[in-house]
Amino acid sequence: MKRAAAAEALSWVRSGMRLGLGTGSTMAHFIHLLGERIRDGALSGVVGVPTSIQTADRAHAVGIPLGPLHELAPLDLTVDGADEVGPRLDLIKGLGGALLREKMVAVASRRFLVVADESKRVQRLGTRAPVPVEVATFAWQIHFPFLESLGARPVLRTHTDGAPSPTDNGNYVIDCFFPSGLPDPAGVDAEIRGRVGVVETGLFLGLASHAVIAGEDGLTVLKATGGPPPLSEAGSR
Repeated sequence: MKRAAAAEALSWVRSGMRLGLGTGSTMAHFIHLLGERIRDGALSGVVGVPTSIQTADRAHAVGIPLGPLHELAPLDLTVDGADEVGPRLDLIKGLGGALLREKMVAVASRRFLVVADESKRVQRLGTRAPVPVEVATFAWQIHFPFLESLGARPVLRTHTDGAPSPTDNGNYVIDCFFPSGLPDPAGVDAEIRGRVGVVETGLFLGLASHAVIAGEDGLTVLKATGGPPPLSEAGSR
């Protein structure tokens, strides 16, 4: 299903695009397919902005040209996965540890296309996946009482040996589990992001313009309320 969603997302890519490249298992399929289209000449002039070192390595391996965000923004399209997809295409992202760069690239894009399988769809954010919170490494423990006051059960993300698992930016991630999900994602996001020492959250609210959801019965393309039309209707810009 992930490969099917990635293949559909590839149909949105046009030659000459400035393209944000997300991180994760579904994006591995998308990057592989995009590399094939570039190598066989079906797409030309595409330049990608990777959201992680892992994605950059995968893109280099299949021959996708890359460039820096500050030179290529605004991007025509960003394609990325999600850990949860809510009813209005609000998202939880960041279980792969790339939430800060993913959000920076998404914000700098004219269209943000989410690719996921149907298991990621939820009626309330936070019911299946924790909310990742990227924090500075200095005194990271100080955030735990604050996060608990918001109803979360915070857990520092670690390697298998128990050592902290830093992001590509050198920060730590605290995964916040909410037993009953988030009744007010925007309020929680604002509270967390307003705290000194917090770098970013994995709540992507109001950013996705479209989503391709793959299920046993096929593909479903969803559009956020007020979002731009699909590229098939509007062209690449």
